[in-house]
Amino acid sequence: MGFYIVHYGFLGCIRLAMEVILTKLRFRNAKVIRTPFECRGKKHIDVGLGFTTGRYCRLEAHGSEGMNIIIGNNCQINDSVHIAAAESIMIGNDVLIASRVFITDLNHGSYSGVEHSHPDSICRERTLHTKPVVIESNVWLGEGVVVLPGVTIGKSSIIGANSVVSRDIPANSIAVGNPARVIKQFDFQRGQWVTVDAK
Repeated sequence: MGFYIVHYGFLGCIRLAMEVILTKLRFRNAKVIRTPFECRGKKHIDVGLGFTTGRYCRLEAHGSEGMNIIIGNNCQINDSVHIAAAESIMIGNDVLIASRVFITDLNHGSYSGVEHSHPDSICRERTLHTKPVVIESNVWLGEGVVVLPGVTIGKSSIIGANSVVSRDIPANSIAVGNPARVIKQFDFQRGQWVTVDAK
């Protein structure tokens, strides 16, 4: 208890205790969901044991059946994280997500493949198109990262601050930039992160 009082202060401890109580009413498995917090489509969202959030987070599940957002055990999302799914966003165990991160599996309209949305059509009225997102276990998403539809981020990877992930990232990689590209991968024989040659 002493640690919490030193860290949060007396009033902060009271607020934290109230948030823990509210958390258990919303998501029994979660550790603490700090308020304000917005959740749309709660019946289509499943969070694992030990889930924690910062303030101003928003989870949106727009699907009509099943679980659209599945978050594994011991995941932590920080302030102002926005996760929006209409089909499937799966987040593994022990994932750490910094503040101001946006993860989505949907677009208003289609801009590749066979069907293309016309630029004169009203943006908000375009048909939603979805592609599942998978973030495997032990991934760390840095501050301000954006993860776009159809992406898989392999286990134990790190995505640098303000990166835009628009294509798959292999396991045990460090990726940065817009679009995010792999700059390092872990070499298990050498026991260190090794720079990847630019192509």
